[in-house]
Formats: sequence, structure tokens, C-alpha cells
Amino acid sequence: MSAKIVLPRIMHVGQGAALQAAEVLKTLQVNQPLIVTDKMMVQLGYVERIRQSLLEAGIESSLFADTIPEPTAASIQAGVEMIKEGGFDSIIAIGGGSAIDSAKAISVVGKLGGQVRDYKFPVDVSTEGLPIIAIPTTAGTGSEVTRVTVITDEKSDEKMLCMGLGFMPQAALVDYELTLSLPPRVTADCGLDALTHAIEAYVSQKANLFSDAQALTAMRLIGQNLRMAYRQPDNGAAREAMMLGSTLAGIAFSNASVALVHGMSRPIGAFFHVPHGLSNAMLLPCITEFSTPNAEDRYADCARAMGVATPSDSDVVACQKLVAELRALNQELCVPSLLAYGIDKEKFLGLTKTMAEQALASGSPLNNPRVPSVEDMVELYNKVWQEGDNE
Repeated sequence: MSAKIVLPRIMHVGQGAALQAAEVLKTLQVNQPLIVTDKMMVQLGYVERIRQSLLEAGIESSLFADTIPEPTAASIQAGVEMIKEGGFDSIIAIGGGSAIDSAKAISVVGKLGGQVRDYKFPVDVSTEGLPIIAIPTTAGTGSEVTRVTVITDEKSDEKMLCMGLGFMPQAALVDYELTLSLPPRVTADCGLDALTHAIEAYVSQKANLFSDAQALTAMRLIGQNLRMAYRQPDNGAAREAMMLGSTLAGIAFSNASVALVHGMSRPIGAFFHVPHGLSNAMLLPCITEFSTPNAEDRYADCARAMGVATPSDSDVVACQKLVAELRALNQELCVPSLLAYGIDKEKFLGLTKTMAEQALASGSPLNNPRVPSVEDMVELYNKVWQEGDNE
């Protein structure tokens, strides 16, 4: 059975890739870009560096720098209005997953109209918005190579999953130098997010030979370099490996889908404002342990790809080592428990059924090797809380 593979039309990968934006715009035959980013990217000088490279090629750009972490329908509205009124023919997205996700939503809603909610899964958004050139500055979300965006409906506290070819960037400029300024906390959260993408893509019921190859390579790169990038922020080799691993993990899950971790993670982010990568990390060990009985061979491959199990280990032993490694990573990278993060116990436990229902509605849990019921997810939320409560 064949698998449908969707990728950006153009990719530049490696040192200096971000400065290829002008060349890519000309290839795409557009010349009036809106840069979508956040204020930190402006402060760090990344935006000005790219704008100057565009000016040298005779291309003027405008700027929307008001994207926020965990973007909402309201936070992108000003960008949507700029697209509707400004005569732009393209978008350059610079930043982490939140900025790129914002740009995707601005591209589609700004060109096609309506509200973000109109494009929520299970709608398949096949009509393209404005072409996007995505320039990631974190090694985590892989949003530069995915046909997915996640926007929160602030009125209902729901993280809306939007999917389809219309959200795939036309180009991705993957330049690890832009990650050298990341602080350890962001490095850890983004790296664990990318690791989750790779693992879930590999064990997904929609996995295929193409996504498997990307996922296994991503796990090898991330497993060998995440701790080093966290401890040695200026280690160029580790940063380059993490950036490539993140992009490959993004390609993997975009073409195989994520699973239960992401399904249960999104509501935590929406209700309690936990960064996406961090909420994934909080859930990953427990949910992996829950899921391994239904796909021991696949999870064992993950352990071996990460270098924590040997070919001579049985699949059962390899799965045990994988779960132990995920717990060790969380400890070494200082991932807080739900309690330590400051989440109110009574509110969290009172919302577990609502969160489980939202998770199921997203579709992601149905891709899991062990498909959970709402009751299973409520139990898992409780277990994650209890484990953190006992630390």
C-alpha cells in the first residue's frame, strides 16, 4: 500500500541557510513578503539580518512581530488583517513553532477568509494560502516541514488542530546557527518535543517506510546530542545535529501523524498554559509505558535507535530501557512535574475528563498502538499527576 508524502518544495539545510530567503522568493516568483515573527527575534537581530539580505536583492519587506507563545485566534488577527489589506504575495516566518504556526494560520485565513475555527480538524485544508518560507530558530517543533498548525481558541480553551496541504510551507530554510542563542530550558523543551515527534511517528498506526526512515534517524541524532546541546549551548556540532533531527522528526510525523502523547498534551497547554514541548515531556514516559505492550517491536527499535538498548536485548528489555531513559532525560533536563510547574491539583483533576474528551476529538489518540478510551486517558492524567506529586 502506498503512502502519501508531503514536503516543502524547496529546502536549504545547514549553516547560512537563512540567508537564502531572497533566492527562494525569486524562485517562487513572489516579491512582496510579510515577515511574521515575534519581538525576541527582532531583539536578537535575526529579523534585521534577513531583511538586509532581502534589500540587497532588491526586495522590500513588511513586518508583523506580534506573534505569541501558544498562539490564539485573537493573537493572529492583526496579521490576518495585514494580509487582507496589504497586497502581500508571500510570508516569511521566522521563529519557533509558535511563530511558524501563527504564520500558517495567517496565510490561510488571510487569503481564504473566515475564522481559524473554520479550518479545524477534521476539515482537510487542501487549498493553499499565501506561500510561506519558514525559517525555524528552535530545534523542536518541525513546523517548517509539516502540514499542521495548532491555534488556541481562547473562548473555549481548546487547542485547535488544523491540518492539510494548505498549511505546508513552500520552503524551509533550516539554519542551526539560529539556535545557538537558545537558553537551556528552551533547548530541553524543544528537543524533547522533537523526540516525541520521532517516537510517535514511528509507532503511529499511520507509519510507513518513508516516515520510519526519517523517524529512526531523528531519534539517533536527538538521542546522542540532546544532553550535550543542553549542557553546552555553544556546541555547534550538537546544535547542528539537533536541528537536523528536529526537521527529520517533523517530516516523519507530518507524514505519519502523532499519537496519544500529543492528543493528551494539547489540552494541558490550553488550560494551564504549559509550553507544548514541556507538556509532551511531562506525559511521554507514562504514555510510552502504557503503549508498549501493543507495539513492543516498534518501541524496542526506538530504544536501539537512541542508543539505550543493544541489538542483543530482547524487545521487552529494550522497552523497559526506553521508558527508563525517558524518565532519566526528564530528570537530567529538569522537566518539572505538573505540581512543580504550579498547576492547581484540584483544577487539574477536575478537568481530566474534559481534557480526555478533547484529546479524543483531536484524532491523535486513534493513531496510538494502544488506542485508549476516555477513561484510560483520565487514568493516565491521574497517574502523571501522582508520579509528580510523589517526587
